[in-house]
Amino acid sequence: MEARVCVVVGVGPGLGEALARTFSTEGYRVALLSRREQKLAALASELDGVAVACDATDPASIRAALAEVRRRLGPVHTLLWNVGSAVWGDLDTVDEDGMELAWRTNALGLFAAAKAAVADMRAAGEGAIIVTGATASRRGKPLTTAFAAGKAAQRSLCQSLARQLWPEGVHVALMIIDAGVGPRGGDDPGKLDPDHAARTAFYLTQQPRSAWTFELELRPHVERW
Repeated sequence: MEARVCVVVGVGPGLGEALARTFSTEGYRVALLSRREQKLAALASELDGVAVACDATDPASIRAALAEVRRRLGPVHTLLWNVGSAVWGDLDTVDEDGMELAWRTNALGLFAAAKAAVADMRAAGEGAIIVTGATASRRGKPLTTAFAAGKAAQRSLCQSLARQLWPEGVHVALMIIDAGVGPRGGDDPGKLDPDHAARTAFYLTQQPRSAWTFELELRPHVERW
């Protein structure tokens, strides 16, 4: 059987890299997407994958990137949306551009990526869209005025996608990260190990259809909640 293609949108040295490594180890062909593909060239080569430039706030860029993945690797089976805005501040310090960036990064970009990838999943009769979310999607605080709004929009979008696409065999799931993410292999008990979170993301893609998870929370055992 031909290897499944996994697209990781938002690849940095933490969770994004861990997701790419985990799915590659499990036999997927991985595509690494970020603004600067040159920074991912070495990792893509190591994993026998591809690096593709992509602006997660620009639907046209997302469509072009997924078309390039399809051309080089084949149809998309799994989409991992690991993108989030780093817009912090309250009503007095966040401007309209910051609010729009939070929405574009967390909601509009995901919408465009799902729209561009779902045809492949429908053709195969299966697929997965796993989204990295945040606790801020459930509660707004002054310093998360833009971030929480973006993540709340993302969470609602995920619910809509799940309720539409689950009956078609596409598993949409949201991982709520309630912690700071540490370095891979770190030993800080208060930080989430990205390798462990990546294993959880992979687990979600392997769940049997009779017991799918939509929303799953991840936090270190010492995290207060």
